[in-house]
Amino acid sequence: MRLFHAWLSSASRRVRLCLAEKQIDYESVAVDLGKQEQHAPAFLAMNPNGVVPALEIAPGRFLHESSTICEFLDDIQPTPPLRPVDPYALAQLRNFVRWTDEKALPNLLILNWSLMLQPMARQWSDEELQQKIARIPTAERREAWVRIARQPYSDEEKAEARRKLLLLVDKMEAMLAPSAWLIGEHYSLADIAAVPFIARIAEIAPEALDASASPRVHGWWEAVRQRPAFAAARLQAFGEVLQQREHASTAGH
Repeated sequence: MRLFHAWLSSASRRVRLCLAEKQIDYESVAVDLGKQEQHAPAFLAMNPNGVVPALEIAPGRFLHESSTICEFLDDIQPTPPLRPVDPYALAQLRNFVRWTDEKALPNLLILNWSLMLQPMARQWSDEELQQKIARIPTAERREAWVRIARQPYSDEEKAEARRKLLLLVDKMEAMLAPSAWLIGEHYSLADIAAVPFIARIAEIAPEALDASASPRVHGWWEAVRQRPAFAAARLQAFGEVLQQREHASTAGH
């Protein structure tokens, strides 16, 4: 297998976590989002949505959408199981994963793109911007790139995105009341779906994960980070990556 991904992408992190839990060997192919490699024809042939990740499971056979990829991996490698057997619990798991994609992800993108991509995008000329926008296959992502290039998110918008992102912590605190894991008694794809978001919250709002504020999520996060797959998936902190980029840029000059 070959995984085409970005190290800081939440969806890519989700798939890497799943691959690590399953102990499935794969070739890592990093995609540079700043250079918009995800919009190149070769990548669009793997994922027509023009977003990471894409998983090549055999020559010419590709999967996209992180939730779909994770369920596929759970099907082909049943051990350890990452989905409940009970149909109702499985439906709850899928609803939670969908909630993170629809409610948490848009707010995370505002915060992440403002930090990682906006400084570069705002330097593009109008001609460069139009050329790059023309390659993007979805209207939603075209709008997002135009925003960071020409209408950067305001401090008020970023504060609101942060507030909405933190709703995930409250949701998880309630879900963790019956068990140490989000769905049922065992670690599952629901927990994997939440990890990239909580990892980012740990950086931008660590107080939200304090034992006094969210004791169940605090305990969950401690347990997650002790899993060998967490280290194998390499969820590097954004601040560390920015420092490395700045150092590399300085060294290059």
